Amino acid sequence: MDGIHDLGGRQGFGRVERDETTFHEDWERRVFGLALTAREANTDAFRHAIERSAPERYLADGYFGRWLGAIERLAREADPSVRATSPDALRAIERSPIFSAGAAVRVRDLFTVGHTRLPGYVRGRSGTIARVHPAFVFPDTNAHGRGENPQHVYAVRFEASKLFGDTADPASAVHVDLFEDYLEAAS
Repeated sequence: MDGIHDLGGRQGFGRVERDETTFHEDWERRVFGLALTAREANTDAFRHAIERSAPERYLADGYFGRWLGAIERLAREADPSVRATSPDALRAIERSPIFSAGAAVRVRDLFTVGHTRLPGYVRGRSGTIARVHPAFVFPDTNAHGRGENPQHVYAVRFEASKLFGDTADPASAVHVDLFEDYLEAAS
């Protein structure tokens, strides 16, 4: 989903403050326990439920407030097609990776009304495969009960200036892990 939750590369939200406190209030600890024990849906469906928060709620509710909203949403929906799966998303597949380390790739300019792990700030951008990971469950299909569709994941290296413009440190780069369906060979 392209929405408020995809804040990567966006300006105007102020400095990110580091906070090492896990739970600020007792209710947060209880919500965490509920999420671990009452999960009827898979992790991807849970993330998608968080993403469906209204933008103003997403920004105001805080981390565990978003989790509570997701738990409530999933309890109301009770969709058996998004049942819980193994927490380990690593899968063995017979197909070899399409790309190899050093390959030039372009991120497909995809937009979806559903769940995606494709950050908006890399769409349409070119990079280089830095590392080939094993296959993992594809969240974009798994969140919606359309199957695990396991595929290879690639660490793609982007020059910071290609993502953030001329003001970016020219010596910096960003690595983003991306699923095979998000990528195409650079022309």
